[in-house]
Amino acid sequence: MSSPAHIDVYARVTAAIIAAIEAGPGTCRMPWHHSGAAITRPMNVSSGKSYRGINTVSLWAAAYTQDYASGVWGTYRQWQALGAQVRKGQQASIAVLWKEMRGRDEDDDDSDDRKRLFARAFSLFNADQVDGYAPEARTVLPEAERLAGAEAFIAALGIATSYGASGAYYHIPEDRIYMPDFATFHETAGFYGVHIHECAHATGAAHRLDRDFSAKFSKDALAMEEATAELTASFLLADLGIAHEPRPDHAAYIASWLRVLKDDNRAIFTAASKAQAAADWMHAQQP
Repeated sequence: MSSPAHIDVYARVTAAIIAAIEAGPGTCRMPWHHSGAAITRPMNVSSGKSYRGINTVSLWAAAYTQDYASGVWGTYRQWQALGAQVRKGQQASIAVLWKEMRGRDEDDDDSDDRKRLFARAFSLFNADQVDGYAPEARTVLPEAERLAGAEAFIAALGIATSYGASGAYYHIPEDRIYMPDFATFHETAGFYGVHIHECAHATGAAHRLDRDFSAKFSKDALAMEEATAELTASFLLADLGIAHEPRPDHAAYIASWLRVLKDDNRAIFTAASKAQAAADWMHAQQP
């Protein structure tokens, strides 16, 4: 079990994360490189922003049916501006742009102007459909950056892990973690933070801590579980000497889930308590 010193670290880290959330953290990004393909959101080549809503679904479907390996999209002119050229005969995929306009209610001559939304379709081409486009060179995290202490800590947990996945997740039926390769991460701390986050999910399995938020938090159970896993990761990164204060991405990630927990302003404290239990379990597995 954790020592009082560890628990004090947890309290301070939790307080700092709450302060960061209240201050309004930035947008969270995944700490590994990806093309935008597979389970990641389609991205616009010009703005670098992910598509949202129906456009996400539409472009996923287009990529699947046309067997595009890339998740990067752009209009004909956007590709041209980058010095690339859409190949002749390539078929565009359709996306929707929502525009706002004002208009009067026809049934009420005295009504104020009302905002109305209308959809305008536009054409996008996938990176696999163009010539002359070279994705930004990706730096590779060298194996020498691995941390022996953190590797031993995670190995002692005895949780099966498979590498080479396009994203990170814990698969409950298999009781197995799937992770991107170490080399695909932007930095060392990001790799260990993500791996421990997924280990934290695994601690909730019935044969470990049997953690279940569904009874108390109902529709927000997933949000609570994600917040708990990320708090656990922040605690353990501090314990292992990898990060001594909450990383901005921790606060951004947790805030993205806590926004749906408006009905209970003590949710962060419940998550922190469960995170401490998960961290205690991990420490207890060490030789």
